[in-house]
Amino acid sequence: MGNGLPARVVSPETMIGTVLELGIVPFFANPIPGYSIEEMTSADNWFDSQDDLSFTPWDWKIDCVQSGEIAYGKFLWGGKAAFATVEWYRELMNYRRSLPKYAPDNAQQQVLDYLQLNGSIGIKETRGLLGIKKGAADALMCRLMMQCRVVTGDIIRVYRGPNLQYNGWQYSSFCRPEDLFDNNAAPFFAGFEAHGGSSLQTNHSPSESLSFLKEHIRSIAPNATDDQITKLLN
Repeated sequence: MGNGLPARVVSPETMIGTVLELGIVPFFANPIPGYSIEEMTSADNWFDSQDDLSFTPWDWKIDCVQSGEIAYGKFLWGGKAAFATVEWYRELMNYRRSLPKYAPDNAQQQVLDYLQLNGSIGIKETRGLLGIKKGAADALMCRLMMQCRVVTGDIIRVYRGPNLQYNGWQYSSFCRPEDLFDNNAAPFFAGFEAHGGSSLQTNHSPSESLSFLKEHIRSIAPNATDDQITKLLN
């Protein structure tokens, strides 16, 4: 493992614990060596070494999302999957929402208006709302996640066939981070317990939030270059 980070993700509990400890971390390997859930996962538990996906991080991310403490979505490194605690997600949100390039366009605003009224949306509903194909809906949702205006709200395991087997197929729904993490937010999926005391409010300026994020990532991955960290966060 790069940067001295051991292969310690071997279960849903250790994956949640790793995210809570690191604060913000990409799911997949990236140009910062060792700084990903993938690289911290035992080889016996990564995707291509298992026939049963319920024993891999691809399934354990559901536990992370349903913990009520972790934001999950495509919000790092140009739209790659990542995890963050509320403490660090709010700093990223504060910075990203200040950037003109991440202002929502008309179609994205339609989705946000829908979420304000309905709480959550899936890709199928997004396609119906906007009259677009799946690829375009996926791209739009990724863009909203990069804007830190949408996160994964829930992931449901899909059981298929006569024996109702689970082969890793999942259905994701999306929501605004405010509806998932703010103190008085009403939970919209069964079994969710509101994370008391969490807030997306910060007193930092956007530039301060960016500086804090850079310093934090550098403390985790001291060999990362300034350029690598900047690309990760922009």
